[in-house]
Amino acid sequence: MKQKVKLLLSVFLFFPLCVLAQRQVTVRGKVIEAETREPLPGVTILVEKSTRGVTTDMDGTFEIRVLASDKLVFSFVGMQPQTLEVGDKTYLEVTMHPLTDELDEVTIVAFGKQKKESIISSIETVNTKELHVPSSNLTTAFSGRIAGMISYQTSGEPGQDNADFFIRGVTSFGTGKVNPLILIDNVEVSTHDLSRLHPDDIQSFSILKDATATALYGARGANGVILVTTKEGKEGKVKVSLRLENSFSAPTQEIEMADPITYMRLANEAALTRNPLAPMPYSNNKIENTINGLNPYVYPTVDWMDMLTKDVTMNQRVNMNISGGGKVARYYIAGSFSQDNGILKVDKRNNFNNNIDLKKILIRSNVNINLTPSTEAIIRVHGTFDDYSGPISGGSDLYRKILRVSPVRFPAYYEPDENLTGVQHILFGGQEDAPYMNPYAEMVKGYREESKTVLLVQMELKQDFSRWVEGLTGRFLGNTTRNSAFDLSRSYSPFYYEVGQYDRINNKYLLTELNPDSGTEYLNYIPGYKSVSSSFYAEGSVAYNRKFNKHGVSGMMVGIMRNLLIGNASSLITSLPGRNLGLSGRFTHDYDGRYLTEFNFGYNGSEKFDKGHRWGFFPSFGVGWVVSNEPFWKTLNTNPFISKLKFRGTYGLVGNDEIGSDRFFYLSEVSIGGGGGFTTGYDFGKGRTGVRVGNYPNSEIGWEIAYKTNLGIEIGLFDNKMEILADLYKEERTNILQSRADIPTSMGLWATPLVNVGKASGKGIDVSVDYNHSINKNTWVTGRANFTYARSIYKYYEEPDLSEIPWISKIGNPISQKSGYVAERLFIDDEDVKNSPRQDLGEYGPGDIKYKDINGDNIINEIDRVPIGHPTTPEINYGFGLSAGHKNFDASCFFSGSARSSFWIDAATMSPFVQSSSGGRILETGLAKFIADDYWSEASQNPFAAWPRLSNYLVNNNVQRSTMFLQDGSFLRLKSVELGYSLHSAIAKRLHLESCRFYLSGTNLLLISKFNLWDVEMGGNGLGYPLQRVYNIGLNLSF
Repeated sequence: MKQKVKLLLSVFLFFPLCVLAQRQVTVRGKVIEAETREPLPGVTILVEKSTRGVTTDMDGTFEIRVLASDKLVFSFVGMQPQTLEVGDKTYLEVTMHPLTDELDEVTIVAFGKQKKESIISSIETVNTKELHVPSSNLTTAFSGRIAGMISYQTSGEPGQDNADFFIRGVTSFGTGKVNPLILIDNVEVSTHDLSRLHPDDIQSFSILKDATATALYGARGANGVILVTTKEGKEGKVKVSLRLENSFSAPTQEIEMADPITYMRLANEAALTRNPLAPMPYSNNKIENTINGLNPYVYPTVDWMDMLTKDVTMNQRVNMNISGGGKVARYYIAGSFSQDNGILKVDKRNNFNNNIDLKKILIRSNVNINLTPSTEAIIRVHGTFDDYSGPISGGSDLYRKILRVSPVRFPAYYEPDENLTGVQHILFGGQEDAPYMNPYAEMVKGYREESKTVLLVQMELKQDFSRWVEGLTGRFLGNTTRNSAFDLSRSYSPFYYEVGQYDRINNKYLLTELNPDSGTEYLNYIPGYKSVSSSFYAEGSVAYNRKFNKHGVSGMMVGIMRNLLIGNASSLITSLPGRNLGLSGRFTHDYDGRYLTEFNFGYNGSEKFDKGHRWGFFPSFGVGWVVSNEPFWKTLNTNPFISKLKFRGTYGLVGNDEIGSDRFFYLSEVSIGGGGGFTTGYDFGKGRTGVRVGNYPNSEIGWEIAYKTNLGIEIGLFDNKMEILADLYKEERTNILQSRADIPTSMGLWATPLVNVGKASGKGIDVSVDYNHSINKNTWVTGRANFTYARSIYKYYEEPDLSEIPWISKIGNPISQKSGYVAERLFIDDEDVKNSPRQDLGEYGPGDIKYKDINGDNIINEIDRVPIGHPTTPEINYGFGLSAGHKNFDASCFFSGSARSSFWIDAATMSPFVQSSSGGRILETGLAKFIADDYWSEASQNPFAAWPRLSNYLVNNNVQRSTMFLQDGSFLRLKSVELGYSLHSAIAKRLHLESCRFYLSGTNLLLISKFNLWDVEMGGNGLGYPLQRVYNIGLNLSF
């Protein structure tokens, strides 16, 4: 009876629930976007395990009839899907969050990806937003932004403005490659190719610094790796993004020249101070008439810089990308165009543009196709096309010529006299007795055109073998690269004139034609170089990645092959195909996310070495400990100030085969008929030419090997709002290629033998600090700081026995540190000269540089040279910046700096009034104002003046590298500033836009340095094309 009662009671209780479960209800609701709190139209709402559903309207609202037992699945492109149970709810407000970018959770590593938490290697990942600067050259954004990278820029000329950059400095002193390997989508490219890449097309940008990070790239990664992956299409509707920019560019700082009157007076002094009987270059009458401002064509005062260059130039950049796709195929298509102009003026009397005009076009297409559920094919096409037009000798060369001419010798051009009123050509200024350079004629007489094309076509296949072996995948990549370039020039021969007669009373002159037979009024064509090369690269890999309870294991094997052909090689040896083979592997183990181990190896073959040294094996290993994942951490860290703590360390070997210019070290290069000539025969009437040996074979030359150690720590603070990464590293590099020391000429060798005997050591620290904080839903702030210290010294350098003069030895000194003389002061007078050690450096006297006698033998010669200054490559690079936003406004700024570097003012180039030749024309160096303001003279015998006694020829004693012209290369620069405004999403939608942002930005806006004669970052290149300060206005929209 009791059992029947229980049964009836259960039925009565269960029946209403069944009825409730089958009852249909109407559910209404609204879907909003988490960050903006704005309604989200077009969200798909499906009943789980069915095809029934609805979508949200323009207000983000929806209505659907479902069973109380149903579950609703909310999905939208770019948002995290959500599944909600209906139950007894009749109204749902759903907040959708953006999909977490995979790159926020993983790091791009060699040939793949790894979870950030499991990374042991030293890898720096750069936010691609940090690379957005108003420039068409990506490398100009590196300085101070990347921990572990030393970067600086020495020229602002369009097309020649690539920054120099090294990962953890330079630890080799051979003649080979010291720059990092650059890979775009796993294919090796040049610095030129990297500079052309647009930041909008970059998905990830990583720097691989230690042995375990670069091991899989073998010998190619000996100097570090820059690893770039480009964007791919995502499933969803078509998305178009467009960026337009217009920039105004001007020199950051230009060297100041003395006025023409000072120039003439000091030119006379330079001639007479060393030879009182020498003729004066400029008569007192010419100086007086120039001061009085008489006819400017007869008594010219030409400001060549102002006449030939502009204060500001304008540049434009456009980038557009289109992406989208479905479940089978996804695409990302991008195109960029940039127009960079120089600061040279264009003469309207010519019908061609003599200014620098550089047009760059980039085309990229990435298409992903799912051939089967487990097979994916990726086709990538990348092309860059550069078209350059500019001065025949280049912008930098012309710029130097502008500063190396007299401002008073002749005008740039003459107005026709009464006898030349009908001539059709420009009457260029010249001088009959000597063909002095007229930079105006050099600039407008013609132009050079250059075209460069780089085309990469790549196919990649990815196969998932999980249906057979869980966690097993395979990949194959094939790439072909075609490079071609050529240039040509078109120019006419200028007609030069000078004043033959001058009627001062009527202020009229008559001109004399200097070259009536050689000048032309038509353009001549001069063909230039032509370059063609082709390369093929292939790689195949098999990877395994699986989790067994708390144990995570992974492994990868990679095989590579590369073939290079040069179409216009200069010799038989260089015409042969260049080939490289390699096999690499990586194996990792992760226990419970706490204990990490990794082993890598590279087994590489190089054609440069004899078969006994051709193959090299370079292993590396690393360990890591994620302390913050330990059970005891939560107990100890009750106040979650430190949210993440991780230690890691690596050690490994890396090989480098790019150690010299010789193609095959084990073969000699013999040129039949390239040696000296001789005569023979009965009457010595037969002439013969001997052989010449270009290099001698050495079968013992092998790999340059680096032993790298890295210790790192990662700290997350304030719930990971602040992240600190610090790495301490040391590198010992051996087998560095160098020439044998002290080979006597009596051995009769054509070339100095090369050997692997050099050793170097490097050490340093990289630190990066990132801070991200959302104050509230409308306000956010981010900050970033980087610090890099990299110091490299000679450990062994083959040199003669220097035990008695140890300061001459390179051993123990920084690799890029220079040696020179210690300048004590300038000689005061003849008595001072007589009572000082003899200087075997050429002519010297009062007012010339007095050097210190280091060895005390009363003679100044080459053994008195000592290491001076810091290295020429900066040992410290740093940067820091802030970004903030409130509602639709945002602002950012970034500072970059450099320290512990030195450079020298090039005294030979800067010495005023000194004549040299270029292209058959005479140059005479102009007078810089800093020299005119502070130099030794007979009237003011200042032994501590900034410049020695003047001369109109090079005084060898005064142009030696010494502390006299040593300068500190340290600086702090306001690298970039940006202010932006984004349209409110409601306004953007009414305009059928997904987003729209206007912004103002600038680069190189402020410089703080001890050196103020020109932009200190240019170093000793003070007469070169200046770095540019840029003001930019831009528009970025997507729809």
